[in-house]
Amino acid sequence: MLEQEMMTKIAGGNGFIAALDQSGGSTPKALKGYGIEDDAWSSEEGMFGLIHQMRARIITSPAFTGEKVIGAILFERTMDGEAGGKPVPTALKERGVVPFIKIDKGLEAEENGVQLMKPMPDLDVLLKRAKGLGVFGTKERSVINLANREGIAAIVKQQFEVGQQVLAAGLMPIIEPEVNIKSPERADADQILLEELLKALDAMPGGDKVMLKLSIPTKAGLFGPLVDHPRVLRVVALSGGYNRPDACAELARNRGMIASFSRALLEDLRHQMSDAGFDASLGAAIDEIYTASTQKAA
Repeated sequence: MLEQEMMTKIAGGNGFIAALDQSGGSTPKALKGYGIEDDAWSSEEGMFGLIHQMRARIITSPAFTGEKVIGAILFERTMDGEAGGKPVPTALKERGVVPFIKIDKGLEAEENGVQLMKPMPDLDVLLKRAKGLGVFGTKERSVINLANREGIAAIVKQQFEVGQQVLAAGLMPIIEPEVNIKSPERADADQILLEELLKALDAMPGGDKVMLKLSIPTKAGLFGPLVDHPRVLRVVALSGGYNRPDACAELARNRGMIASFSRALLEDLRHQMSDAGFDASLGAAIDEIYTASTQKAA
């Protein structure tokens, strides 16, 4: 796919974005969910090798195509690896799936009810390499735990500053200020985040657009103004700890939001499955998430 084809697919394609970007801290849990225990590796390299095998199995599955999966977010090591004997971004694009890469390096300690992103001193180098490999966009995550306006404003400011750096490198940023779905102040945090995002979008220079990856709001339809905003290419939803049935039910209540699920996509997949069983399970998960992304409840 060429750049404009990828832009068109992400802007208006029917389907969802798969999040295959578990990093160092979340990889052991992802492997355990996949049926591989901690004693299966003795080094970080071994651990990352196992998670890459899982991701390559997903990417090369006949169930994983651009018909229903319009994009995939990769961990840096996955971007640099191969699937089916081809560089992963190339393998994805040949299947009609637009590649993104996770760029954040984890979270700072909580302050003012939020966790900002850690510094990314080598970001420009990574962006240049990703662009050279045919990657379309990036994803950057920070976390909101409380309805603290000062903290939420700081998160949005940081996210949009990094987003401008991504845009300058010729890539599409997915801005992800995740509201913790277990927060006791979740509904208020959703509202403050909406207000701060609208201010930041209205203040964007030039004519560029960004994508937003958000927790599914407690109030259905709350993020409609973001879906409709002229500076937003697409709004995608994270599963945030919901299981797949619950995540899909919540997503279906929100017009214009499509999924970008990780755990909810992978939860039924196991290392021990036959290829046929694996493909069938993955296909069923894709169908369920696709339906919630494209067929909205009244």
